[in-house]
Amino acid sequence: MLERNQKIAIYMEGNLDSDYGKMGFGVMRYMENPIVCVIDSTHAGKKVNQVCELPFGYPVVDSVDAASELGAEVLILGTAPSGGQIPQEWDAPLRRAIELGMSIVNGLHDQLTDKFGHLLTGEQWIWDVRQPTFTPKIGTGQAARLNNKRVLLVGTDMAIGKMTAGLELYRWLREVGKSPGKDQGITTEFVATGQIGITITGKGIPLDAFKVDHACGAVETLVMGAADSDIVFIEGQGSLLHPGSSATLSLMRGSCPTHLVMCHRAGMKMLRSPENVKIPPLKEFIELNEALVSVCGSLSKATTIGIALNTSLVSESEAKSAIACLQDQTALPVTDVVRFGAEKLGKALLTGLVR
Repeated sequence: MLERNQKIAIYMEGNLDSDYGKMGFGVMRYMENPIVCVIDSTHAGKKVNQVCELPFGYPVVDSVDAASELGAEVLILGTAPSGGQIPQEWDAPLRRAIELGMSIVNGLHDQLTDKFGHLLTGEQWIWDVRQPTFTPKIGTGQAARLNNKRVLLVGTDMAIGKMTAGLELYRWLREVGKSPGKDQGITTEFVATGQIGITITGKGIPLDAFKVDHACGAVETLVMGAADSDIVFIEGQGSLLHPGSSATLSLMRGSCPTHLVMCHRAGMKMLRSPENVKIPPLKEFIELNEALVSVCGSLSKATTIGIALNTSLVSESEAKSAIACLQDQTALPVTDVVRFGAEKLGKALLTGLVR
């Protein structure tokens, strides 16, 4: 429903400078649509790059009315409150956006169509991204029979950069394929499994909205649909470390990955929440992820090509030091794909420089 020429505004009230704004951050980094503004009354009058680390000069405004005046046609909910629920205080601005003629992209668990669908007129629409569109068959492991490379992004925690690492690698590989004299002819696909990736690419599955029994099959359906691509990147979710997440195992079983990319935040020693879970030595955690993919050799084997290290909270010199230290510890390529580019990990994937 979202056309790539439609102008968008990103609703990030109170969260332009917090981790809860990751939906909006992803949209700003990767969305092809023209972005007219970000809505956050706490920072109105500034530009995005004056509030957070993102390098964008989009104006920050205080209301959907101001966004409409700038030409916004679609409002994207850019924050993810705890539990994925839509706060009641958002009702008034969302209703006002519809009155002003905007359509809405909603990546949260609550279904806005049920609440506001009756208010839509003309060509307006509401896209509830986290609504499964099909019921898959039970997973069968058939992706293991494919001849392509399937790269699954895994991590030490939630919201640590798995989608970002996957999209940066995907984008780098597409650019390499376009470069004269380089690895032309490589076809690649990005399989989105969360609300941000789906919104950006226009397709995918909301993995956390599927019943547990259907999750592996949903992933398998998407990966089999990308069977003609030489390299398929599967967006990661959750973490094997997190006591509240089972998503990584569903992704492993559904995609039968041939390669993994471990995502981690520099200096992180404990999960953010719950804070009582210690992050083990990364080399051991990588071995655990690889072992779970193969299940003692019964299923497909996966090799970790490298580590995508999120260094956004440290200086550049500290980032380089952390990268060098982690490379020594793991004997794997390590880089921050946003800060320093995805080339190091991309070349490891293309040339087979893996353990």
